[in-house]
Amino acid sequence: QVQLVESGGGLVQAGGSLRLSCAASGGTFSNYAMGWFRQAPGKEREIVAAISWSGDSTYYVDSVKGRFTISRDNAKNTVYLQMNSLQFEDTGVYYCAAETTGEIVQITRWYDYWGQGTQVTVSS
Repeated sequence: QVQLVESGGGLVQAGGSLRLSCAASGGTFSNYAMGWFRQAPGKEREIVAAISWSGDSTYYVDSVKGRFTISRDNAKNTVYLQMNSLQFEDTGVYYCAAETTGEIVQITRWYDYWGQGTQVTVSS
């Protein structure tokens, strides 16, 4: 079974930055599209960013455009989410997920594997 492990979350003041990492094992990482999702307290899980298997295509939810950057290093089986200019509203548990067709999708249920999540807390 594919294993995804997120890291890099923490507590940061508004305006600060964090870099999340997601390390994959047990599958063919280079074949997968990867997504980052977040779930704020009392809210449904939402897609934040996604990247195709090759890295040629990316997607960002409107609220993070210009602030967040998704990237991947297939040689390291790792996907990243660089988060800059963090806002209180970015607070939540961030999950990475793998989609086995390799193409970006925005529908949560289409992602096949999920990490355990990492907490991001932005103080106001």
